[in-house]
Amino acid sequence: MLTALLALVLLAAGCTSTDEAAEFSPTTEQAVSPPTTEETAAPPTTEEMEPLRIAIVAPSASNDLAFTQSMVDAVNAVGATREIEVAVTDGTFIVEEAAAAIRGYAEEGFHLVIAHGSQYGGPLGEIAPDFPDTSFAWGTAADYMGLDNVFAYTVRSDEGGYVAGTVAAGITASGVIGVIGPIPVGDAKLYVDGFAAGVAATDSSIQTNIVYTDSFSDVALAAEAAEAHISNGADVLTGSAQMVVGATGVAKEKGVAWFGTQANQTALGEDIVVASQVYHWEALLADMIDKIEAGTLGGEVMIATLANGGIVIEFNDAYGLDSAIRAAAEAVAEGIADGSISTGIK
Repeated sequence: MLTALLALVLLAAGCTSTDEAAEFSPTTEQAVSPPTTEETAAPPTTEEMEPLRIAIVAPSASNDLAFTQSMVDAVNAVGATREIEVAVTDGTFIVEEAAAAIRGYAEEGFHLVIAHGSQYGGPLGEIAPDFPDTSFAWGTAADYMGLDNVFAYTVRSDEGGYVAGTVAAGITASGVIGVIGPIPVGDAKLYVDGFAAGVAATDSSIQTNIVYTDSFSDVALAAEAAEAHISNGADVLTGSAQMVVGATGVAKEKGVAWFGTQANQTALGEDIVVASQVYHWEALLADMIDKIEAGTLGGEVMIATLANGGIVIEFNDAYGLDSAIRAAAEAVAEGIADGSISTGIK
């Protein structure tokens, strides 16, 4: 039972305050009275179980159809199978504001606080040690900072990018493809590199032009980059981060195909969105929550992949993609998942 397990962890490590002890410790009667055989054998009822309290702190809007929404959707998916209480603080692009929210949720007794932004690592490294009985998750990152109450999570976005690249190579008529990246770091760079590799592996004669805007959120810059790509002959575009709404607006206006990543971006244009690489963080969250309930609050890195279901290629049926191209892409995805195909990206 979650409450009892958390109580044991707190008793072993020492509660940080009297209030925390009161919230998570068993009553005196429960602590000193040995359970009967019947009580030991009976599983807890739903009413007896304490909901797991999960907080998300993220840099952009919860409905950004990109990075933040991918985590909000994942936690909601977990809520369909487990009893949880969820709180979200979004739009915290300013790191100091995010840090205040992260600390606030820990002080309020949330069991899992998700710092959904690689830029939050600095403050999280200072906050997490102050709350040894709270579990934190930080991503995308491959470093839990040596803290046993921090889970780091990341994604092999090059895998879905590679699959998308093979499809893009199959549908381009001009032989020119445009890619709009935000800042060349983390899962954004992995996706861009994987996409370009997929195009090249399918048809090395295709020209893939890559532009980074140096911003995750500048919609206007993304739109300008899309305009430039199309002016240079691109008839297929892709990009990453919440800024892509600027690029997809241009793509829709010009009738240029689009490939999404992070969240399903079909809503940005059913007539132009071919497919999306979708981060299904719930594949990692389920394992994370199991560990928390068993008393392990962190101390490891979790990676979303095609193989574990953390990445899913979701095609837009309304686009009308040629069935042979789609079948070939699905075969590539299976090959990456089983290890018979490599993206070539380290």
